[in-house]
Order: sequence, then structure tokens, then C-alpha cells
Amino acid sequence: MGGLFGVVSREDCVMDVFFGTDYHSHLGTSRGGMAIWGGSCFSRSIHNIESTQFRAKFEAELSKKSGNMGIGCISDTDPQPLTVRSHLGQYAISTVGRINNLDEITNKAFSNRNIHFLETNKGVISPTELVSVIIDHEDSFKEGLLKAQELIQGSCSVLLLTPSGIYASRDRFGRTPLMVGSKEGAYCVSSESCTFANLGYRFDYELGPGEIVFLTPEGVERISPPGDKMKICAFLWVYYGYPSSTYEGMNVEVMRYRNGAAMAQNDDLEIDMVSGIPDSGLGHAIGYSNQSKVPYGRPFIKYTPTWSRSFMPQDQNIRNLIARMKLMPIPELVADKRLLFCDDSIVRGTQLRETVDLLYKCNAKEVHIRSACPPIVFGCKYLNFSTSRSEMDLAARKSIIRLEGKEPDSFYEYCDPSTDKYHNMVDLICRKLNFSSLKYQNIHDMIEAIGICKDKVCTYCWNGKE
Repeated sequence: MGGLFGVVSREDCVMDVFFGTDYHSHLGTSRGGMAIWGGSCFSRSIHNIESTQFRAKFEAELSKKSGNMGIGCISDTDPQPLTVRSHLGQYAISTVGRINNLDEITNKAFSNRNIHFLETNKGVISPTELVSVIIDHEDSFKEGLLKAQELIQGSCSVLLLTPSGIYASRDRFGRTPLMVGSKEGAYCVSSESCTFANLGYRFDYELGPGEIVFLTPEGVERISPPGDKMKICAFLWVYYGYPSSTYEGMNVEVMRYRNGAAMAQNDDLEIDMVSGIPDSGLGHAIGYSNQSKVPYGRPFIKYTPTWSRSFMPQDQNIRNLIARMKLMPIPELVADKRLLFCDDSIVRGTQLRETVDLLYKCNAKEVHIRSACPPIVFGCKYLNFSTSRSEMDLAARKSIIRLEGKEPDSFYEYCDPSTDKYHNMVDLICRKLNFSSLKYQNIHDMIEAIGICKDKVCTYCWNGKE
């Protein structure tokens, strides 16, 4: 995924940019960066955060930075922000999203023989630099940002810092959020509203799909109005959004309580305890427990002092090892108990299988799993949070191919809970992962828990529909 944060202020804003960017650390695992406008030039820092938290990497540099405007980025792809000087002037730029037609746009840019790219990662051109090249082909920042929205297939939200202020451009279909906050003498723009309260900002405004605004210490100007079509990612609420954040008027934790309650309404198990897989499964589990009146408990504890996130290491085998090592069971709460666990989703299922096996080793009687979303059958085409996984790694996709003996011409019967093929797929996943039982949330109750119009929510991962 990735996250963006920016500040324009009448006073020095370095600390706000630092903490605001740090509050996006749950969204990315590769690079963290900040760019501060100091009055005559940009002060920029970028660090690798694959094995060390953002805060630890940047703290020692703060005393050397000053300025009243700045942007920061947590990235799961390329190092950013980038600093650029073009016919439009000096600027710093950060992006979040996924450019599916990067090669096509690049080759078109090369038709101008004066174009070259400096920022590459293992030979791959930086998506953020490509966006800057698109912008620099136009006569103004507004025209450049609109051209980027027009050309890019996938999604791309942008913060662009100039000596005069910050342009904030939400991706064309609003797949990722951008929102504006304010306090006396300052405005901020953020991917996550959870950044506001502790930094003293109040929520002002959420950009619509494709909307562009320009922030200065004096106010916020709309540069381009929002479009009329939205496809915001449902996983923001189900999985990767922070519990204290709100998107489109619905708080993440509140949605998870509602979603868990809906799962409980469709269940009739006799169990002794409800729990959640840390961290994003916890809210769903609390909602399930509240609705079912079955006690909520913590039969294992997540050890976070050294590994705050199980997906921080880039190597999948190391991620699996860390995920297993950090969950510490409490045998007294597990032995002879019928346990039900809510998880945000089942992607590959490897870590969940290891967690369940650990509970059985502690003499759990039963371990039931409830997924807070439907089976993931299709890999995301629009955001980067699942690009490290092949569709062939998805637990649902692998089970379908095993049942069919090959990849079927159509997967849609497997996306419909009313079909035998769906239930055969779920039964196979349940047996393969060694669960006592497995149920997935249905797409209708999940969207109802989100509480916004279903036509505004992207559900491609679950049903393949645009």
C-alpha cells in the first residue's frame, strides 16, 4: 500500500511531518521519506525501513531540519519523496498506488529523445518519477496531475510540494483516501485520519475521487472537482486501515464491530471463547463476541517489543517464522476449550495454519475460523498491498484448481455462496488448513457493515467485478 502526509504552516512544521508520516507505518514496509521546504531549497531524507521502524531512522535528523511546509511518505515500493526541477519550478513529489501500464507510458515518454529516468530499482523505473515526467510535459501542475489521472491504469494519489504550497490529488476512482485537517495556522493532508487528533488537527474535508486541492497556510483551494464514480477499497475497513481512522464517514473499528456482529448472527456454534488474530482480526472478534454473548478472550498474546508487524521482513519464509515466533499461547486458556477465531482475511493461509497447529499443541479441543471477508479469488489490480503474491498462491485459487484439476474458464460459481462449488472450495480449504470449521463473511453483510453505497466499494478481490 503506502501512505502520504503533508503540512503547510505559518510556523516550523518538521515535527508534525515526522509524526504524521510515522502514523502511516502500518501501510508500508520498504522505504520512508520526508521532504521539507526550507525557504530556498528542499531538505530530503529517505531511509530503508524493512527491518527498523520509521521513527528510529529519522529521529536523529530532526534537529537539522527546519521549514514551514513538508511532505512525508511510507512506501512499499520505491524510495520517495523525489525532488525535481523542471520548467514548472522546484517541487517534491510522493505517490501511492499502482501503475499497471508503466511500460506503455514509459515507452511513449521515450518518443521524446530528451527524456531519461534516474530512479530505478533493479531496472524498474520509479513510478513516482514517471508521474513527475507526465506532470512536466504539461503547462501547469493542475494540467499535469489531471493528465496523470487520465493516463494511469490502476490508481495513483499524489502529494506535490512546491515553494508556494502542496497539491493533493486523490486517485481517479478514489481507491485510496486523502483527507484534509486543520489547526490554528496550519493545514495537513493525510491518507489516514488517525494522524489528526494527537497532532492537534481537526478533520475538515475528505477529497472525492480524482479531486485536486491546493493547500497553503492561508487555506485550501479546490483546483479540480471530484468525479462522479468511486471505487474505494473495502480492505481499508476489513484489514489494512488503522482502527482509529475513518473513511467516507465510517470508522474502521466501528465497521469491524458491525462486521463481526453480522458473522455471529449467521452462526450457531457452541463454543467457549471468541478471539481475534492480532491485530486486524481483533475488532471483528469483539463484534462477534458482543453479538453472540460468548466471552471474548486472548488465548495467545502477540509479542511486539521487537517485531511490531509480522510482514516487515521482505522474505516470505522469514515473515512466516516471525509470525509464528511472536504469538505466545496461554495454555491455561486453551486446553480443552472450543475456540473461535476471527481473522481479517485468508490469503495464503500458511501463517493461520501454523497458528492453529500451535493451539492444538496446547490441547485446544476445537479451533473454528471465521474470515471477516469472502474468499479471495482474484489478486488486486489496483493497489500494491497484494502485489507480492501470485494469484496461484491464494488459498481459494489453489483449492479451486485442485477441485477442477486445472484452472477453470470461469471462477464465478466459486464466488457465489449459494453454489455447491463454493461450499466444496470452503470445505477443502478448511481441511487443508486443519480447522474444526471455516466460514467466510458474505459480501452483502460486509458491505452493509461498511455502510456506504455498494456501487462505491471495490470488491474485485472477491468477485472479479470491476
